[in-house]
Amino acid sequence: MGFFSKDIKTLDDLFVHTLRDIYYAEKQIEKALPKMIDKASDPTLKAGFEKHLKETEGHIARLEEVFEMHGVRAKAVNCPAIDGILEEADEVSSDIDDKQVLDAALIASAQAVEHYEMTRYGTLMAWAKQLGRSDCASILAKNLKEEEATDRKLTEMAESRVNRQAA
Repeated sequence: MGFFSKDIKTLDDLFVHTLRDIYYAEKQIEKALPKMIDKASDPTLKAGFEKHLKETEGHIARLEEVFEMHGVRAKAVNCPAIDGILEEADEVSSDIDDKQVLDAALIASAQAVEHYEMTRYGTLMAWAKQLGRSDCASILAKNLKEEEATDRKLTEMAESRVNRQAA
């Protein structure tokens, strides 16, 4: 089913489809993070990725809770956007030999992922509220808050030392 599929007729259909999209994305991120942990040389970056892997597991559990609350089966739909972001991250990081430059690239890739997630969670929260599902919106808000915090930490890490070391 494409994003604007014929099967999507209502805002509720769109909400469920997008919920399944971010569910797929979180599961793909969960698979990609161990590779990023292995490639990172900066100890703080490595620890940050490890922490985010645990948070991602929590994001998946929260999404499953939202599916249940909304009365639909937790199911993933392919998300070409996250596949492309993760594929690009893998390609770029496999081409870099300098460990400090690689750490800078890993941060940039991770932030691309975070920004995608933040847009999805923000949209889902707005739609949940519109659908009268503030209960779902409050759970989605927890994921959004963690994604925003991760993005801020990555920016701080990049600006305070990783980019400088890569230069």
